[in-house]
Amino acid sequence: METAQQVVRRNGLFSRLLLALAGVALLLLCYSVVRENLPDRLTATWPWKLRLLDVQSATTAAVGTLGVSLARAQYARAVRPALGHFGRAMAGLAPGGRLAWGCHLINGAQDVAITQDISYQVRFTESSAPAGGRGVSEWGSSQEATAAIESLGIEHGEDFKLDFVGPGRPIPAEGLMFLGWFTEAAMRKVESVLVRIRVVDRVGDTHERCINLLKGANRTPRHPDTPPF
Repeated sequence: METAQQVVRRNGLFSRLLLALAGVALLLLCYSVVRENLPDRLTATWPWKLRLLDVQSATTAAVGTLGVSLARAQYARAVRPALGHFGRAMAGLAPGGRLAWGCHLINGAQDVAITQDISYQVRFTESSAPAGGRGVSEWGSSQEATAAIESLGIEHGEDFKLDFVGPGRPIPAEGLMFLGWFTEAAMRKVESVLVRIRVVDRVGDTHERCINLLKGANRTPRHPDTPPF
């Protein structure tokens, strides 16, 4: 199933640690304010006799840590990737001059994203699914997805191709990454190819999106589509 882009993990050092420090600073501020307004007879008892920070210092610490946390959140929003995808009928991909449905991932943000992991699910049409529905339910590598499609008698490199995308491959700012192509012969037997991609942005946050390479595909292309850019 396709999903919208979401953050699956924040950078611990520059996210959770900052929030924890901001929380501690707020607690110190509350403690200092309460202690400052207590009668003298109570400030001589535990725990109020313990002086941690004066109100001014606690206020400075709280404002400073909250400001850093907000600045980090704003910067993370500015550099986060904007993952999308598109496909179009293209010439020059499949052997023999046949048209194929080519699929691209696009990063519409103004900063690079680094691929952390990419996995696949393949779903067959009802008429072509082999016994047991091999390869349709579990996330697997591109090699496993390729093997599942080849089990239908479709030849890799002749009727379809999934590009190998390894960890660490960058997706440039406002740039494309090619994912694969499928001919009419392949699309008659393959219902969908789901891709789950995880990328890491400049601040170390991990983002994930699931896309369907064959969503809206022209399964009987007769002429190339106009390039979108």
